Amino acid sequence: MPTPLSLTIVPGINNSNQKHWQTRWEATQSDAVRISPASWDEPDLDDWIAAIDAAVDSPDTIIVAHSLGCLAAAAWLARNPGRVRGALLVAPPDRFGAEFPAVAGTFRAAEPTVLGTPALVVASADDRLCALGIARKLATSWGAGFVEVGRIGHINSASNLGAWPAGRAILDEFAESLAGMVR
Repeated sequence: MPTPLSLTIVPGINNSNQKHWQTRWEATQSDAVRISPASWDEPDLDDWIAAIDAAVDSPDTIIVAHSLGCLAAAAWLARNPGRVRGALLVAPPDRFGAEFPAVAGTFRAAEPTVLGTPALVVASADDRLCALGIARKLATSWGAGFVEVGRIGHINSASNLGAWPAGRAILDEFAESLAGMVR
């Protein structure tokens, strides 16, 4: 079921495949738009920020970001406070962690700062790319709410979540709260 707001999908490195919950959510939302950076495999922060800028065409949008996409979305939001209704930031990576992809080095410059837009960070207790404590610190730095969803890995295709109905319920509740806000 679609949310009352449109979605801008911001996947992580290598994009989200057909088994990923982001792709499944996009398929259920006719007004969803996925960003189109120059490279999914050799990501550049400025390029991804420009791709988000090009994809956001309505203020009645929720950015739905995963992994590396969370860092790009947060950087874009910090530059564009209030341009969208909100952001769901799922499984943000630790940009200084041992598992952070070396090819995404420009993303290390994405200093966490208050976003100026309602946001919700969703994190797993056993994400190899970001310890739960780091995810909480990111949420605090971004001025975002925080939801811990148990031990489901990096919340990606490897987590075997399918359409991830529990995550969709989080999105829908968040979207309903944002839809009711006066702009």
